[in-house]
Amino acid sequence: MLLMTEIYLDNSATTPLCGGAVEAMTQAMRCYGNPSSLHSLGHEAQKMIDAARNSIGSALGVRMMKPEELIFTSCGTEANNLALFGTAYAKSRRTANKIITTDSEHPSVGKALEALEADGFEVVRIGTRGGVLNWDQLEKSLDDKVLLVTMMMVNNETGAVYDLARVFKMVKERCPSAVTHCDAVQGFLKLRFSPAAIGADLLSISSHKIHGPKGVGALYVSREILKQKKLTPRLLGGGQEFGFRSGTENVIGIAGFGAAVRETGRDLDGKLQKMAALREYALLKLSALDVTLNVPLGVCAPHVLNFTLPRIKSETMLHYLSGEGIYVSGGSACSSHSHAPSATLLAFGLSPSDAENSIRVSLSEYNTEEEIDRFVETLKNGLNVLVRTRR
Repeated sequence: MLLMTEIYLDNSATTPLCGGAVEAMTQAMRCYGNPSSLHSLGHEAQKMIDAARNSIGSALGVRMMKPEELIFTSCGTEANNLALFGTAYAKSRRTANKIITTDSEHPSVGKALEALEADGFEVVRIGTRGGVLNWDQLEKSLDDKVLLVTMMMVNNETGAVYDLARVFKMVKERCPSAVTHCDAVQGFLKLRFSPAAIGADLLSISSHKIHGPKGVGALYVSREILKQKKLTPRLLGGGQEFGFRSGTENVIGIAGFGAAVRETGRDLDGKLQKMAALREYALLKLSALDVTLNVPLGVCAPHVLNFTLPRIKSETMLHYLSGEGIYVSGGSACSSHSHAPSATLLAFGLSPSDAENSIRVSLSEYNTEEEIDRFVETLKNGLNVLVRTRR
């Protein structure tokens, strides 16, 4: 009996491990020393961490990066939480307690800001209808009360790219003491950028979005933030990661993260061009079906697309496609257990019913046109079957 060929189109949720990450992690498993230990086994483990840190710093375009400018965390969520809580509680709120964000952030930012709001901080959420920032609202929100501006680079559900270079330039001009944070989890190695080029003081990334292992992320911290002590730790203990993130480092995960960065970053321009072309190909094929494409009005990331089904819940179609060995999602994997419509898609401009009927496809450099053809054909069959059964 022939096994069904699986097609994975949910790369914004997570990515399969690349060969380099598997190899590096296998090697790290044999190195059981604690990187804080002073003997040779500890030094060997620390060298693996240092190598990964250097690879990530290079991929981020940080010139002559100091080790303390990159803090390893357990995931992108922890990196975001460290950036937000670490900034909010590093400084007195007597003069600055306003935080500016968007209305379509990932839950790891959105939920953290709700907690800060409950603790007395003022949170202003800038509209992102159509995947475009409301610039008038942003300009009116910038004043001397702004403590922090935190915005994602790429929306994980729609693929909209926000012009953070313009945002952070405005922030620095009007609120020079404010801290700028970018959630670049969906942008890292999907777009060309550096923290300096976009004006980010803090920047979060995650391993498992770029073919590295789950359970490891990182927060870039600019030298200026370090110098001015505008970030405080949230985990206290032995003082690992330069005092910002206590706890014995995940050497195996960090080694895999560094290897994934090196492998994924190889011929990156070619890979990005391939993904962008594949996304356009998928949009063209989908446009022939009875679906509504939710394409951002501005710049789009090369790997994410979203569309709305006619009168069919996304969960119903997900089960149908999964039964055929095709894997997509209905939105953010971190919100998949919520029964409410996606807040991101509502902010984009969709109605609650359309938000509940929407599918996200997210690509990697390993996907092919043949896989897109089979996905679209299977989706077409699913539409015929599922719509007919609901008449």
